[in-house]
Amino acid sequence: MSDRRFRFGVAGSPTTGEEWVKTVRQAADLGYSTVLMPDGLQLPAPFSSLAMAAAVADIRVGTFVAAAPLRTPRQAAWEAHTLTVLTDGRFEFGIGTGRPVAEQQTAEIGLPWGTARERREQVIATLDLLRELDGDRRTPIMLAAGGPKALALAASRADIVSIAKDATTPRSEVAAVARELRSLAGSRADDIELAMNLLAAGTRPLPPWTKRASGVDPDELEAMDSLMLLRGTPQQMADELLRRRDEIGASYISINAGYLEDFAPVIELLDGK
Repeated sequence: MSDRRFRFGVAGSPTTGEEWVKTVRQAADLGYSTVLMPDGLQLPAPFSSLAMAAAVADIRVGTFVAAAPLRTPRQAAWEAHTLTVLTDGRFEFGIGTGRPVAEQQTAEIGLPWGTARERREQVIATLDLLRELDGDRRTPIMLAAGGPKALALAASRADIVSIAKDATTPRSEVAAVARELRSLAGSRADDIELAMNLLAAGTRPLPPWTKRASGVDPDELEAMDSLMLLRGTPQQMADELLRRRDEIGASYISINAGYLEDFAPVIELLDGK
């Protein structure tokens, strides 16, 4: 389905500055192209964390993904444009309508959650404002999309798309969504990079936090061969990613920072592929 070359990111959620600097430098040294930061009040603020990351290593940085309701459109566009300028174009702006947990967090900071339509319109308003601020620059946009309306938006505006499905979604359904995205994108289809985030890689037993992240018990997650996992030896994992690229089109692969070193041999095996 795709012959786009692989690139790899690390999704971190640091608790200290020392830990974050170590993660970023390791990622750069091991051949990862991007350091990614999730969004949520339980974590360090993403934009300032990414500014720090870009300052300590020559690596791309990105939000994965910013929850639109947690900021006004003007504020989010301002933050994104600032990072594009200060990193000299090394920033990728991932934005979405927000996971369910963001509803309570939005209330905590005194902003409205809104309907699904209003949150989607907030994403569009943010992208429009960012385009105005960028001028001759162009911040790459990542959108998380799963439903028809989100897919239509991603097809028209995104450079990178992460298919928003849960841990139990079968591979065939994810592949069908990817085909729909490309159909909607038309002449833009070849310009869209498909992203896939992994909770775990390698052969180590799954830690308890994977249940919080996926909503599924670790044993069940293993048994269902979830696309959120990549298991086996480095060669087996590399072969599986080649299959996922052929079947789904996913070529931008990010891994939880706890598996940064486990996954590094796969990057070597897929270098240039």
